[in-house]
Order: sequence, then structure tokens, then C-alpha cells
Amino acid sequence: MVMRWEPFLDQIKERGAYKTPQEAERAARTVLALLGAHLVGEVRAELAARLPEELALILLNPLQAREPLSPERFVRATAAWIEGATERTAAWDVSAVLSVTAEAAGEELADRILLQLPVGYDLLFGHTQRV
Repeated sequence: MVMRWEPFLDQIKERGAYKTPQEAERAARTVLALLGAHLVGEVRAELAARLPEELALILLNPLQAREPLSPERFVRATAAWIEGATERTAAWDVSAVLSVTAEAAGEELADRILLQLPVGYDLLFGHTQRV
């Protein structure tokens, strides 16, 4: 089922304790652009199909990545793309967006997403670490 724009952003706003919807949107756009660079094929397409259209397009047209980023480097990259962000605030942004994204994806797709990512992303998605 496709998440609608406002409920998706409302969940990110609540989870990230953002003051405005614009802060939640900025985080969502940045994190999903970076995530899209790490996902390929059917998994990326299936996730996009469950996100609001505006964010699905960002996921499907991601920032370019030369190599998969470790979770720590993913957070640093997020901080670099969000004006005024620190690694600490970027970790908060990433966690808020990815945990809501995982819920929108559903457990089975979220597990397949994690299989495409380097070890350690589980916690960013709000899951326990896989073995």
C-alpha cells in the first residue's frame, strides 16, 4: 500500500521531533536520495511503490554513490547535505526517516533492503542487528 504524503511526513516529524513539516521533508528528501544510491533493481522499485510519489521519484533518481557507504559514512554524508547539520543531528534525521520508511516497506521488503546494505544499517532502520 502506498503511503500518502502528509501521513508519511507527519510520522517523520513526530519521530524526529521536528518543529515544522519542512524540516521533516528536508530530512526525508536527503536520506531517501542517499538510500536510493545504495539500492538496486526490484527492491528499490518495490520500496518506491510504497512511498509517496514525491519521495518515490527521489528514491528512483538518487544521488550517485561510488561505493556503498558504511552506516557511519551514510550519516556523515547526510550531515554534509543538510545545512547546519552535525553528525549527531544527521543520525537523528537518518533514524527518523529510515524507521518510518521501514514501516511503510513492511517487514519482508525491509529485510530485503537490509540485505543490499552494508552490515550495521539495521539499527538505523529501527531493527535489531541481523547475524
